[in-house]
Amino acid sequence: MFWLAGLFASAFVSATILPGNSEASLIAALHFKPELGLLAVAVASLGNILGGALTVWLGRRLPVAPQSRWTQWAQRIGVISLLLSWVPLIGDALCGLAGWLRWPWLSVLVYMSVGKVLRYLAIYTLII
Repeated sequence: MFWLAGLFASAFVSATILPGNSEASLIAALHFKPELGLLAVAVASLGNILGGALTVWLGRRLPVAPQSRWTQWAQRIGVISLLLSWVPLIGDALCGLAGWLRWPWLSVLVYMSVGKVLRYLAIYTLII
């Protein structure tokens, strides 16, 4: 149980602006507790998605983004960019940007979740 709690915490923190390394935590959990398997992937995914949602929420606390070439460019790429929300540093910025630009919550959660879950599934597939 402690493995899963630590994995959740690591994944949550890793999805915020705070430093973390959820990939290493997942690899360690799968190495030392292989019976956790897909449950570990699910726990890491949930923690990382909730951490990303917190970053989106914090972005929504900022004043509405002023219209500029930069924000128009970001709007053209749109919510699909959140498939990359798992990428270190860039993903945190994308989640914050999604909140700042007030992208729709449901679309944000769907694309962000797909990207984050696929990353952990890829790690699981490589380890097991």
